[in-house]
Order: sequence, then C-alpha cells, then structure tokens
Amino acid sequence: MRIWKSLVLAALMSGLAGIATAEEVVLNAVHFTPTQNGYAQSFLKFVQKVNEKGKGVVQINVRGGPEVIPPIQQGAALKSGLIDLIDTPAGQFLELVPEGEVFSASTKTPWEVRENGGWDFISGIFDKKANAHLLAHVDAGSGFNIFTVDEPKLDDEGSIEWSSLKIRSSPLYRDFLEALGATVIVQAPGDVYTSLERGVVNANAYTVFGYASFGWDKFTKYRVDPQFFKTDVLVSINKAKWDTLSPEAQKLLADTAVEYERASYDANLAESEKQAQAMIDGGQKVISLIGAGRDKFLAAAAQASWARMTKRDPANIEQLKKFFQ
Repeated sequence: MRIWKSLVLAALMSGLAGIATAEEVVLNAVHFTPTQNGYAQSFLKFVQKVNEKGKGVVQINVRGGPEVIPPIQQGAALKSGLIDLIDTPAGQFLELVPEGEVFSASTKTPWEVRENGGWDFISGIFDKKANAHLLAHVDAGSGFNIFTVDEPKLDDEGSIEWSSLKIRSSPLYRDFLEALGATVIVQAPGDVYTSLERGVVNANAYTVFGYASFGWDKFTKYRVDPQFFKTDVLVSINKAKWDTLSPEAQKLLADTAVEYERASYDANLAESEKQAQAMIDGGQKVISLIGAGRDKFLAAAAQASWARMTKRDPANIEQLKKFFQ
C-alpha cells in the first residue's frame, strides 16, 4: 500500500512539475517482469530511445516491475491513472479487455495488423474498455512452450499424457491447457521457482525468451515443441494522460513505438534462438509432438483463444478475425 501511495504522490508531483515548466512531461511506468528478465530489458531499451529523443518534450521514468505493481493489477492501475504507462501482456488484463486475447491468437505480424486497419480497431476497444491508448505490440514473433520436469512419453498418436502434468500457467493460456486435460495452477512468474522446487507443479508454460533468467531451467529439463499462441506484450499509456500530451510528444512516442515494435520483433526471434540453444547446451532436451498428436495440439490452441473471446464478448469477433486471423 505504501508503494501505491508513493506512486500517487509521484504522479501528483509530476503533474505539478509539468505545470511549472510547461515543457517536459514525465510519464511514470512499470513493467511486468523483474528487471533482469529479457522482457524488462527490452522495455528499458524502448525507454532509452524515447528519453534520448524526447529531451525537453517527454521522458519516461521507470518505477520498477512486479514489485511495484503486480502484473495482474497493472491494467487496472493504468485505467485508473495510478500509473501512466505499462509494459504488460494483454493476457494480464483480459478482465478489462477480453478482446486483448486476439494478439496471442493472431497469425499476422504487428506491422501487417497496422497496415490492414486492425491496430486502429483494437486500439479503439482498449480506449473504451481500459482507458488505454496502445503504443506498440513489442517482443512479438515467438510463442509459448511447455517445459516439464520429467521426460514426457509420446503415445501412439504422437501426443503426451497431459493428465500427468500439473502445469503452472498464466491466465492467458489456462483454458487451453485445461482443455488438453492437464491440471493447471495459475501463478505469477515470481512464484514459479518455489513451486517447481517443492513439486507443487511439474511443468511450466512460458516463452524460451527470458526463461532461464528466472532459474526455472534448473528444474525443467525438457521442452515440448511445437510452440502455441503468440506473445502479446503491449506498451500502453493511460488514455486520459495521452490526450493531455502535446502533438509533438504524441508523435515522438508513436513514431518511436512503431520503430521499436519492428526492431524488438527481430531481436526477440534472434535472442530466443540463442537462449534456446544455451538451455540445450545446459542439458535441456526437446520433445516434439508428432503426427495426429501434434495436429490436435495446434488445432486446440488455434481454437482456444477465439472460443474464449466469443464467450466473453462476441460483439467484435468477426471483425477481429478479418484483421488478425
């Protein structure tokens, strides 16, 4: 609570400073992973670019990560104006914007979605439902894998016995993993190490990118391929705050976001390949689903997000499919 009060005070002081100078606006920000994680490091690169270009116009002050505001609460904090800017997956605030799941279900690149009108459409939904103006879909291109403590055995169909797994999950892919028949435990990344250590879970679902930074590879010596879903990390700014920015500040943020969106896509793919190999070199083995088992796995993943979005709010589904599918 003291941290939250400090953020409120900082926001007020920032506002007073903006009035006094009428020059440079400072935006307070948080990210969803610990600072040492690759996603946080990527966000800090974006911040650095903004701050270099925006001197005298707009600056981003990073308050920290999940130790400041838990990831599952960051969307609500942005909506209320408690924080100005967040680097947080859409999957962490689906209770506000169910349609945010479209980023993980998409078969398009971020720039293709911008070109076909999908970005403007989904941005309008975030504006209305979360008081959030979307700046960028960063660190895209890769998907999620399931990592297991024990070696999973393939059956005659080319699948594994999902019922033998107790998988740590995020809210984003909980329904999908339950549909496979696994036992699912939703946990924040900060709790997973202890759960693996104590045997509370015997599997974990996450991206290759940033996986080892949590130390999870110490326990999960097997990676199950193929990947499912797509990463859905968004850089978003409080809409009311965005509307108060000067046209110059808005353009600087928007242009830098588009540039970094593409750069982070390429960097994520390259770094994911590098980190995957490092874990393999450290003893991790890759188990690949084959045949009908693989086909069913991918088909279930493809249907899961759209089914849940339709159940929660069907109003925009057909239009979203035109842009993202």
